[in-house]
Amino acid sequence: MKKIEPKTVEKEKIVAEKLNGRFAMLGFVALVGAYLTTGQIIPGFI
Repeated sequence: MKKIEPKTVEKEKIVAEKLNGRFAMLGFVALVGAYLTTGQIIPGFI
């Protein structure tokens, strides 16, 4: 029977995923803010 080793994730990948999530949240907040202030989903486009 094989012994299963736990997978290790590099620290850089964890940091990159956290940063990606934070930028996604920032973009979502910017989208909601633009919609609330202008009434358009993409201001200046249509």
